[in-house]
Amino acid sequence: MTSINQLYPQPLWQWFEQICAIPHPSKHEAALSAHIQAWAKEKGLAVTEDKVGNLIIRKPATAGMENRKIVVIQAHIDMVPQKNNDKVHDFEKDPIEPWIDGEWVKAKGTTLGSDNGIGMASALAILGSDDIPHGPLEVLLTIDEEAGMTGAFGLEAGMLEADILINTDSEQEGEIYMGCAGGVDAEITLPMVWEAPAEGYQCFELNLSGLKGGHSGVNIHLGRGNANKLLGRFLFENAEALQLELTAFSGGSLRNAIPREAGVTIMVPEEHVAALRTKVAEFEALIREELAVADPDGTLTLKEAATPSRVMSEQSQNTLIDLLHACPNGVMRMSDEVEGVTETSLNVGVISTDEQEVKVLCLIRSLIDSGRTQVEGMLIALANLAGAEIELSGAYPGWKPDNSSPVMAIVRETYQDIYHKEPVIMVIHAGLECGLFKKPYPEMDMVSIGPTIRFPHSPDEMVNIETVGQYWQLLLAVLERIPTKD
Repeated sequence: MTSINQLYPQPLWQWFEQICAIPHPSKHEAALSAHIQAWAKEKGLAVTEDKVGNLIIRKPATAGMENRKIVVIQAHIDMVPQKNNDKVHDFEKDPIEPWIDGEWVKAKGTTLGSDNGIGMASALAILGSDDIPHGPLEVLLTIDEEAGMTGAFGLEAGMLEADILINTDSEQEGEIYMGCAGGVDAEITLPMVWEAPAEGYQCFELNLSGLKGGHSGVNIHLGRGNANKLLGRFLFENAEALQLELTAFSGGSLRNAIPREAGVTIMVPEEHVAALRTKVAEFEALIREELAVADPDGTLTLKEAATPSRVMSEQSQNTLIDLLHACPNGVMRMSDEVEGVTETSLNVGVISTDEQEVKVLCLIRSLIDSGRTQVEGMLIALANLAGAEIELSGAYPGWKPDNSSPVMAIVRETYQDIYHKEPVIMVIHAGLECGLFKKPYPEMDMVSIGPTIRFPHSPDEMVNIETVGQYWQLLLAVLERIPTKD
């Protein structure tokens, strides 16, 4: 079998194939949105685009189920655009290329977009079906979830009529999610003083690649290497002894993805070139040993580069290196209430150098507001010590667990009846949109389910084929069991 559209359930996979064919990275969802709207209108479905670009599609109940509570199935339209260095791909123009690898569907050199394309495909497949029983149904497709949750922030009260929301953005079959972390972006801006490079120096580009990366919430506890932090560590340990002069630092591309790659441009005295090569080889061996289980394939490459017109002043360079090395990263605290779940974390996601400054973009996540506030304070204090500016933006709330949720009970009981085993009730260390929906719809009962997705937000992303079928069966059975209105 070479085409995903023959997999079970076919209506879902056929829609996912269409989704992959239409570029839809965050902030560039218009083409896919237009395709969906045209299809919905052709099917005679009521479709509304709200003022921020979210889509709301309504379908009447099947015969005999008109008195059931209204359900909204929710997914986000956008996907994370990440690719391998050797992959030529324009996410705004080129289709995703899904392929079947045994039990999994993957993409060729890029993110797959199963996060949240499978959930979106399931909702659209149900809208297009004539033989799936359900009560009154709404489908909410939000924009820009991965790059700022613009759609969820912009959803207004009164747009939805539903009593129950089923979020489809979870990533582990057999787990039912009833809570999630909140988060906030932190951007540290360090001003640079530049000077002319010294005589008798050679210029090199030092690049770190080959790390696994991954979702900065779901994968943060796995101990994978952060390319930004590792290169910062190399500079901290070697810049003074080798008399390095730094001219640029860049790493990562998204604040919510663990950076897989980073690079620096450095000047080194000609008499220290051999020592630099030795230190690079030693550091590569060191990180491979340290990360032998979690992330064993980190690779450092050193190549000659053209001499730049400027380098950082000694003070600017030292401050930047100290800032990067001191900046916390990874798991800050594990949850006491939910075993095995990260409570608070920080991802040093993106570093960039421009004309006047170096910017460091981080994403803080926490299940509790006080945990987020504590890490915010740590970064503020660090920025103050470095003479840098810091801006906190895009804060979004967590989704507080509700153990008495009726829909969670329905999903749990339905799962037990179908699969004859207990599902795991979970809280996820990631930013599901449910927390934001609670503001305009405080009384809405919410739950989140999904198939098994591995390594989201990285080119290694894959979705397990069997669990897509299991998720589909569960979703359809839950819709059939939705209770009547009071």
